[in-house]
Amino acid sequence: MRKILITNDDGIEADGLIRLAAAAVKFGEVVIVAPDSQRSAMSHSISLHGSFEAWQVDFPVEGVRAYACTGTPADCVRIGVLNLSGGRPDHVFAGVNKGFNVATDLQYSATVGAAFEGAFRGIHSVAFSESHGDDHEVTDRYLEELIAELIEKPLALNEIWNVNFPGCTLGECKGILRGTTVSDGVFYEDHYDETPAPGGRVTYTVVGERRWEAAEGTDLRAVLDDQVSVGKAKNIS
Repeated sequence: MRKILITNDDGIEADGLIRLAAAAVKFGEVVIVAPDSQRSAMSHSISLHGSFEAWQVDFPVEGVRAYACTGTPADCVRIGVLNLSGGRPDHVFAGVNKGFNVATDLQYSATVGAAFEGAFRGIHSVAFSESHGDDHEVTDRYLEELIAELIEKPLALNEIWNVNFPGCTLGECKGILRGTTVSDGVFYEDHYDETPAPGGRVTYTVVGERRWEAAEGTDLRAVLDDQVSVGKAKNIS
């Protein structure tokens, strides 16, 4: 039986994690090691100085063994592979993230970073993400189908499958666009607001706007066109 290690960056109680586990459990033994709280935009960072904790928790999907962890999503994959899975996993799934992981956002994404940690360890890994909205019907329609498809598809060293579900209704969805490339456009134009703080310090808060432009055949263009984007992303060339 396949062993599937699942993590995310939205936390152990996130709805996307629960839905991914419910789909994945049909394909093998599922072990979850996920952050105890929000860990977005931590990329592929790991805890090298100091320590972190992990403990078993109840999880609302029958047959799933789950652990909460105070480390980063990449830490969760590392400790899951090395200590908590009860044997080397065959697959690492990350997500389902609340918010797209496309274009330049990939370099910041802890969901993608966790999948890259699995790939770095030679484990077949997939990152799943969806719109920030509350309509999940496209994800729920295609999630299990894409797990079944991608779980058998090989990947090169340090390569992952990156899946993004659009935020439209199922009736508006134009299907799956396979073979998308990572858009090289800047998906998020940001700057910092400055606020004076006591002692002559300044508080900086990041703000910005999305750029809804991308070339045909890219991950960003696909979700903008109400398509499910399925493509590969590579960490180290």
